[in-house]
Amino acid sequence: MSNNMLEQLISQMENYLECWKQFNHFLNLARTKEFKPEDDLQFLEIKSLLVQELEIILASLDVDSPTKEEIHTLVGSATSLRSLSEMGEGALRNLENQWHKIYIGWHAILGQLKVRQRDAQTKSSLGSIFSKKK
Repeated sequence: MSNNMLEQLISQMENYLECWKQFNHFLNLARTKEFKPEDDLQFLEIKSLLVQELEIILASLDVDSPTKEEIHTLVGSATSLRSLSEMGEGALRNLENQWHKIYIGWHAILGQLKVRQRDAQTKSSLGSIFSKKK
């Protein structure tokens, strides 16, 4: 993978992780039961982005975990803020645990991409040093 493609993928992953943070924000908002209809629309937009961007990322990377099924299950079980606000505390905690597992998994993948980027930059720097000596 070229350095430029790697940089784009890292940026995309960082944006994707921001969407996951927003998803957690909405879980917490549902718990407080203090949300507006526009919050529910934003929640639906975040869910759409999570699913769409997942497909783009999976087309670029071979990802074992988190799985597509785990993500679809989590996003699909959170149908709306209203439905989340009607869940019991145990069910919300379970969703948060699933969210956290997925969120940590994506951070691990981002870390791996950054290692690949660093390695590619190191090789590029070494290559330029040795090519100048010739």
